[in-house]
Amino acid sequence: MTDKLVDLVLKLMDALGYTGVALLIALENVFPPIPSEIILPAAGFNVTQGSFSFPMVVLASTIGSVVGALVLYAIGRWLGEDRLRGLVRSHGSKALLKESDIDKADSWFGRYGNWAVFLCRLLPVVRSLISIPAGIEAMPLPRFIILTALGSAIWNTILIGAGVALGASWDSGVVQDIVGYLQWIVLIVGAGLVIWFFWRRMASRGSRVA
Repeated sequence: MTDKLVDLVLKLMDALGYTGVALLIALENVFPPIPSEIILPAAGFNVTQGSFSFPMVVLASTIGSVVGALVLYAIGRWLGEDRLRGLVRSHGSKALLKESDIDKADSWFGRYGNWAVFLCRLLPVVRSLISIPAGIEAMPLPRFIILTALGSAIWNTILIGAGVALGASWDSGVVQDIVGYLQWIVLIVGAGLVIWFFWRRMASRGSRVA
C-alpha cells in the first residue's frame, strides 16, 4: 500500500511540479489518507534528483499546509461555539461530554491557543485537527495564518530534509518503515489519551453517585 502511495505521489510531483506538492499537502491536511510523512520525503528525494529546489519546495509545501488548514478553520468558524454547545446538549452524554467541558476548552484555548496552533503543527494527526478549534474560538485570521505557516514550515523542512538526507535510500523502504513507526506511535498515544479521558469521566461519575 505504501509503495503504491509513493508511486502516486512521485507521479503527481513529476506532472505538476511545485503545484503538485502544494496540492498534495493541502489535501493531506483535509483528507489525510496520503500522509505528509510520505509526501515531503518524496519531495526531498526529488531535490536530490535536481527536479526541485529545496527552498522552493519548502515554500510550496507550506503554502499547501496553510490552504488546507484554512479549510478546517472555516469549518470551525461555521460550526461556532453556539452550534457546538447545541450538539453537546443534545448528544454529548453519549460521548461523556458536558457543556462545562466546552467552558474548560475555551479557558484553555484562551490561555494557550497561540502555542497550541504553533506546536500542534509539529505533531502528526493533531497538526490538521487543531485548525478546527482555532476556527470555533474565532482566532484572528492573520494570527492563525502566521502561526500555522511558521509551525508548518518547520515540520515541512524537517521531513523534506529527511528525504534529501536519505537520497537513494528512499527506494530501499527506509522512509516507509519510519512512517509505519510514526503511525503506530500516534495510534498508541492517541488510544492512551482517549482511555485516560473516559476513565476520568467515569471515575468522576462514580464518585458523585457514591
